[in-house]
Amino acid sequence: MRASEIARLLHADILTFSEQADAIEVATACGSDMMSDVIAFVKERVALLTGLTNPQVIRTAELLDIKVIIFVRGKKPSAELVAMAQEQGIVLMTTRDTMFTACGKLYCAGIKGDTLAMPASAAERS
Repeated sequence: MRASEIARLLHADILTFSEQADAIEVATACGSDMMSDVIAFVKERVALLTGLTNPQVIRTAELLDIKVIIFVRGKKPSAELVAMAQEQGIVLMTTRDTMFTACGKLYCAGIKGDTLAMPASAAERS
């Protein structure tokens, strides 16, 4: 799904690189406010959904080559954050949807996440 289609689906405002949103293809999504979880998720062509608006979000995206960040709950990034994203060629969006709702809309539209192998619980091992 193209980033521009995601923006329409989530009724999101595109804050950076709106002209490139048609060219960026997203295959999967990760919704988290914990950047350590995002690092564990690493996939190609991923969109990051988060409620965090601090520089660590951009640094994490840069590290993982994430080209689309969607801020949920109407969060607005600072001018500093927007400038950092522009330097890295990252499309920033903001939606009024909660993370749960935004992730659900993307899932229903065909964007999938990843299932991580979870260790067996103590009860399962007995």
